[in-house]
Amino acid sequence: MRVFVLLFNARTDNEGIHTIQLGNRNKVLMFESEDDATRFGVMLEAQDFPEATVEAIDDREIKEFCDSVDYDWELVPAGALAIPPEDNVTQTQWQAEEQPEPEPDSEVSQNELDSIRRRLEGLL
Repeated sequence: MRVFVLLFNARTDNEGIHTIQLGNRNKVLMFESEDDATRFGVMLEAQDFPEATVEAIDDREIKEFCDSVDYDWELVPAGALAIPPEDNVTQTQWQAEEQPEPEPDSEVSQNELDSIRRRLEGLL
């Protein structure tokens, strides 16, 4: 079965797959729908992730990859609204060098940002 996953730096030497960290485990989301994967990628960008590429891959290939690196996987059914978690890992394993945390360039409170995010997600 063909599924859709999110890749960062697709087709480069520094390619990485998006995972969700639950405790000390990583989980790869496999979307049945390309549109759902794209929406999830847009929500990640709203959380200051780099732009992700939606890539169609055979589900067996992803499952084999997950087995080889001891990751979990989850199939997200078409039409199911997957929302990225609020807490994100600030340093990703696929980044080659540690990068300093950017200084906030806005004086908008976290509550206001959360409110704006909920409204934007509602538009999707």
